[in-house]
Amino acid sequence: MATSKLCDPVNLHRWAGLKGITLVGTGDFTHGGWRRELRENLVEAEPGFYRLRKEHQPEIPDQPDARFVISGEISSIYKKNGRTRKVHNLILLPSLEAADALSAKLESLGMNLHSDGRPILGLDSYRLFQMTLDVCPEAIFIPAHIWTPHFSVFGSNSGFDLIEECYEDLTPCISALETGLSSDPAMNWQWSALDRFRLISNSDAHNPQNLGREATVFEAELSYQGLRKALQGDATDRLAGTVEFFPEEGKYHYDGHRNCGISFTPEQTAQHNGLCPVCGKKVTVGVFNRITALADRPLGFQPEGAQPFQRLIPLKEIIGDVYNVGVNTRKVDTVYWALLREFGPELVILRDTDIERLTQFDSAIGMAISRLRNGQVSIIPGYDGQYGVISVISEEERKQFRIK
Repeated sequence: MATSKLCDPVNLHRWAGLKGITLVGTGDFTHGGWRRELRENLVEAEPGFYRLRKEHQPEIPDQPDARFVISGEISSIYKKNGRTRKVHNLILLPSLEAADALSAKLESLGMNLHSDGRPILGLDSYRLFQMTLDVCPEAIFIPAHIWTPHFSVFGSNSGFDLIEECYEDLTPCISALETGLSSDPAMNWQWSALDRFRLISNSDAHNPQNLGREATVFEAELSYQGLRKALQGDATDRLAGTVEFFPEEGKYHYDGHRNCGISFTPEQTAQHNGLCPVCGKKVTVGVFNRITALADRPLGFQPEGAQPFQRLIPLKEIIGDVYNVGVNTRKVDTVYWALLREFGPELVILRDTDIERLTQFDSAIGMAISRLRNGQVSIIPGYDGQYGVISVISEEERKQFRIK
């Protein structure tokens, strides 16, 4: 549900290589049909990591051989401390056998794992964590997109004000938090309660072409244990930073009502007593407002030892912005594939390729990527399920480059 039909192992492998990604999560390990498909297509590579079987690999010269780690997101809806809670948790496992065992344990409690890859369970997050560790002590348990209003540990609609309220005495077993598309590390550094955790970012792809829109950078052994140690803060196998959306592009950055066309800053929400001036109902309180409410530091504070991060815009969005066309148009595809043929994977182009070379290839694209790296963008923030808009070029500049 809610995913592209192209979300299969072959296409995930292909697009991971095109994006420049070494390790991609399988997603949806609780679904028996998906586990069967993974077994048909994958074989173990390094301990705890899988690769595409040779017979399924595309015959593309220099295609990087991406790895897979068994992963899944689980939605828990339950009552705790007098309120209904809706929390998504991400679980990484060292094997398909561990996925079989945990799925069987959940099914033994009457949980329905067959209708959706992200099952909805009436199971307390704390109890889910307990069961996960009972079945697989080496599991990695990560609160997912921690600020999303409707489904997260700190979400404004159903979350907690302290992480210990959710995970109780198991909180010390959590070493990493997923910040989500609508926040970045700088926003999370405002709250000292998060200093003890590693902050990670993931694609939340739903479509293989969205892989890498956010990512985590590791300098670690290519194995499950290398990944686990890096997330636990090991000095040798370590987390080296993240690749981020501009958080304003996320669907829940500002407050508002999408159906009413109302987008509010936290100050505007307070001025309207949290109510939509069009329909009179409560606005959806976004990530920026929620972090501000819990913060005990100003924006701009950086904790000691904080990992670096880089804000990027997906390459197809940049091309569409430059040529003033939709990302799914033939023009964008033509320029996108030409860039990849000339310079390699997308993340390499966005982060590393020499600007002069890019400018020689396409002057407007070179200028746009240079501006991106320098943070010179214009922003219309997202709100209430509506993605924001990030732009790197003006209409006047399109005329200057004679772009129609």
